[in-house]
Amino acid sequence: MSEYADNTLNEAGPAPDRKTTLGTALRRRILTMQLAPGSVLDEVALSEEFGLSRPPVRELMRQMAGEGYIELEPNRPARVTSLSYESLREYFLFAPMVYIAAAKLAAENRTQAELEELKRMQGNFRTAIDNLDVEGRVFFNDQFHHQIGEMAHNAYLLPSLRRCLIDHARIGKIFYQHPNSQKMQRDLEIAADQHDAIIDALERRDAAEAAEITLAHIDLSRRNMAMYAAPEGLDVPFGT
Repeated sequence: MSEYADNTLNEAGPAPDRKTTLGTALRRRILTMQLAPGSVLDEVALSEEFGLSRPPVRELMRQMAGEGYIELEPNRPARVTSLSYESLREYFLFAPMVYIAAAKLAAENRTQAELEELKRMQGNFRTAIDNLDVEGRVFFNDQFHHQIGEMAHNAYLLPSLRRCLIDHARIGKIFYQHPNSQKMQRDLEIAADQHDAIIDALERRDAAEAAEITLAHIDLSRRNMAMYAAPEGLDVPFGT
């Protein structure tokens, strides 16, 4: 099961269930920028919110630090991993290699059950787009790409992919927060169609096509982010 699977807090449930629920909630809050980069995580507040003692909360934070969600330093409170302009540049230099490798390996190694789970996540992604649900779209897009990493079945690839996806989600939340824009909605439909094409290539075990569509998918994101960061100037007439 994906680490992002939905979990409901059971007030009478055992501590491990509460810990899983906390992990899911924290990951979602970080990916959707409810917790901004650099934010301090309050152990006491989280313990009270999820009905946990401090030790399992600290254990979870150590795990999430290893995954790249959280930064831990001696004698300092846990913080959400930072995000900078340098991070943005490094992401776009490195991420295409990881995503393409994941797509190729997933085409070769995926199981039918994993493919069906990917289709389910794609359904959630499309529903979020239709509902103009920005946070849902960011979260389910992250689920979709993480599932492809799981389908690759490569222990060396998954940690790098997970780290890229954390910033992918947060960058997407920064740059794609205008769901009522007709162009933005059209581009999201293109992205969803590319997801469907990736699924089709994986189903046919066509590694080359899966990689080609994945590259086009990354290029769509890059173009949209560049347009948002450096829009064309207003067409202002000179003179009278």
